Amino acid sequence: MSFSIAGKTAIVTGAANGVGLAIARHFEAQGANVMFADMDESGLIAEVGEASEREDARVAYFAGDLREKLTIANLLSATVDAFDGVDILVNASRQVAQSDPLCAEDDNVEALLEQNLLTALRLSQQVSKWMIKRAEKDERTEGMLGSIVNLSSVAARRTQPEMLAFSISGAAVEQMTRSMAVALAPHRIRVNAVAFGSVLSASLSDVLSEHPDYRDEILRGTPLARVAPASDVAETVQYLASDGSSFVTGQVLDVDGGRTLLDVVQAPTH
Repeated sequence: MSFSIAGKTAIVTGAANGVGLAIARHFEAQGANVMFADMDESGLIAEVGEASEREDARVAYFAGDLREKLTIANLLSATVDAFDGVDILVNASRQVAQSDPLCAEDDNVEALLEQNLLTALRLSQQVSKWMIKRAEKDERTEGMLGSIVNLSSVAARRTQPEMLAFSISGAAVEQMTRSMAVALAPHRIRVNAVAFGSVLSASLSDVLSEHPDYRDEILRGTPLARVAPASDVAETVQYLASDGSSFVTGQVLDVDGGRTLLDVVQAPTH
């Protein structure tokens, strides 16, 4: 059993910062060809601009708004042109925002479903369709064709009213993961997700800079008593992308230091 992804080609969205960038960097270090994708072009250029210009480059970048269907098609085309294929898709692009559950004018539910769910679904559909066509041309009959890994959050299964929109979008991503796993299993494409919490993502870093007292509250609610670096998520994503998880599909793995094991109400009564 091998956890190697060397020589594989991966698309990683949300790769200009935070967890997406950590995953893309980790994949590059593990010998994969990586397409860094994000709408933040300046961030992508700062991270991989020079490296992508080398003749033997194993990294490239694509800037665009993945809420646009044409952008998704162009991202796939750019990846195939750069690396002659795609084996792994990591849907790490996501937006975190608070919402007012009692305000009918608050449109964050629609906005986060578009950003966090629909971009991942549409890109997964396009990439898996390409993988299936490649297999037909190559007459591949054995082994897995590819792996798709989505990112969710422990918020998908916890109730905080002000996180309504984000929680709904996370829950939708997790159900999409299960449904796509069943739909793509006959085509030998696996689909899994990582739901993380107590991880220093770009959004959590921003929140902690404004509310440093939140860190102590997070630590109290996390049995392993630390805020993990984004690299912890990257290593889990590598496992799900590798042949080491070849019989794993439709699963949502929690990377949260045990945070979801605790009831927010500590009194021994219900």
